[in-house]
Amino acid sequence: MRDRNSAFWIQKLELQPHPEGGWFKEAYRSPERVAAEALPGRFTDKRNFSTAIYYLLEKGDFSAFHRIKSDEIWHFYDGDSLEIIEINSAGEKVTHYLGLDEENNSVPQVIISAGSWFAARPLGSYTLVGCTVSPGFDFNDFEMASKGELLKQFPQHKGILSKLCKT
Repeated sequence: MRDRNSAFWIQKLELQPHPEGGWFKEAYRSPERVAAEALPGRFTDKRNFSTAIYYLLEKGDFSAFHRIKSDEIWHFYDGDSLEIIEINSAGEKVTHYLGLDEENNSVPQVIISAGSWFAARPLGSYTLVGCTVSPGFDFNDFEMASKGELLKQFPQHKGILSKLCKT
């Protein structure tokens, strides 16, 4: 069996650079859509039922704080555990560990609720995960965090916001 590493997965899955950091490829987009009228008011147009991507982060890289309008389920596939930091609607910081490492209480799935700010970083050389979004992901629903705005809103989380925001 070939040794798997980040380069192996980037090539095998034909991953491309992602705007928030890391590598990705859309693996699935439901052909069926939900009409805008049937969705909550935060959505301005119809959305696919669901979408799924492969997502890979390498040591030293991170997924910068951002939020989307849908729930997002993260699935662990390969590599080392991933730390996902969430600031929920109550302003509480919740740290999730995605993976199979029992020593740091990793779990194979993590759910991030719609509207939560979140960021992620690998705890080793790389992490390959999948992200499923429902209603399906649309870049109109994506908001990259402004470090200054988040620091004003959540000064109690200055340490982590300073490390995991790109702007």
